[in-house]
Amino acid sequence: MSGTGKSSVIQALAQRGCKAIDTDWNPDWETPPDLRGPDADGPGWLWREDRINDLLTTEDAEVLFVSACVPNQSKFYPRFDRIVLLSASPELTAQRLAARTNNPYGKSAQDVAEVLHFKSTIEPLLRRGATHEVDTNTPIEEVVARVLEIAGG
Repeated sequence: MSGTGKSSVIQALAQRGCKAIDTDWNPDWETPPDLRGPDADGPGWLWREDRINDLLTTEDAEVLFVSACVPNQSKFYPRFDRIVLLSASPELTAQRLAARTNNPYGKSAQDVAEVLHFKSTIEPLLRRGATHEVDTNTPIEEVVARVLEIAGG
């Protein structure tokens, strides 16, 4: 979910030399919603399934970390060894959205309300699909260490 630290964790993993891909809002990995079509209020950004398939098929790293929160990600769950849900309290999520500098989403009251709504409606679905959950209300180093531990390294 937005504001849980996905981008920070994936960036820290990449800095440690891990193959770590942040797909969020990246047109190399996701397609934006068609704001002109009948589904303008639809699911938002979606994984480009051909690109994700290629990524998951390429075996050029011992471990691959992929960061995302898109409606079609569960389609690929059978191809992942572990699925980690990063979670944060609503209060911490709102604080992080207000303080973030790498993404404009979450700056408006409407964005924050949307994220908090998704926390109550979408996060439970993500939790059911996850094999592990990590509370990100700890220093980033501890979160990354826990993710690496889950990954077996």
